[in-house]
Amino acid sequence: MTDRTKLAGVTGWPLAHSLSPRLHGFWLREHRVDGAYVPFPIRREEFSRAIDGLRRSGVSGLNVTVPHKEAAFALAHVLDNDARACGAVNLLLFRDDVIEGRNTDAVGLHASIAAELNADIVRGKHAILLGAGGAARGAVLALARLGASDIRILNRHKSRAETLAAQLSPHVRARLIVGDFAGWPQDAKDAALLVNATSAGMAGNPPLDLPLDVLPADSAVCDIVYKPLETDLVKRSRVRGLRAINGLGMLMHQAVPSFSAFYGLTPKVTPELRAALEAEVAS
Repeated sequence: MTDRTKLAGVTGWPLAHSLSPRLHGFWLREHRVDGAYVPFPIRREEFSRAIDGLRRSGVSGLNVTVPHKEAAFALAHVLDNDARACGAVNLLLFRDDVIEGRNTDAVGLHASIAAELNADIVRGKHAILLGAGGAARGAVLALARLGASDIRILNRHKSRAETLAAQLSPHVRARLIVGDFAGWPQDAKDAALLVNATSAGMAGNPPLDLPLDVLPADSAVCDIVYKPLETDLVKRSRVRGLRAINGLGMLMHQAVPSFSAFYGLTPKVTPELRAALEAEVAS
């Protein structure tokens, strides 16, 4: 590293699980950028002080993961529209004395679905979204931009889905309908796309226990989980003959605007990048 090296990184706690250093490192080597991407594990109670120190040290920006997305939102002086809608920031950029906060989750999911399934898969049709947490907020924006006529948000606690819908309705044209998992058989029967934005099926968590035979034969499934690469939901969907994708595509595509902001060039999501990340997840 030299005084010309562009420095960026990722912060969260814990951080050992993050694929971001491998992802951005791949692009740095591919494009021969004089840059470095460093993991900065920061405890919750030290976040604001640590961010100020990194900003003053010349770091150009940071990707932000749990549990700091809401704290990053509060620290930012300027917010993009997606960050405002989601109430969370996963990208901080330091420009002189200004901290800019962005949220790239919706961009990543939109691009992943368009590339791996079809950009028109839910245009004018119904989509089902499972979950009402932080990941679900970006998913609502993505599905709305893909042209879904309505998005049915199912959550174990219906009140959380109602809160999410109330907050995001002003930001989307799609109709947001809330429910709980008891309504799954009725809500699923005409859905064009199912998006799982819960942690069910993630390594260490129980699988998503919903029957898939009620989904139309031409529907598709997107599980934003990518550890493991093939969750029980993805596996059962493919056994039934449905098109199914995991969350690795979302991870790669949401990183594109971050890399561009950090290093000044826009990388591509390629099969070679996917293979490198799949190998990392499987190791």
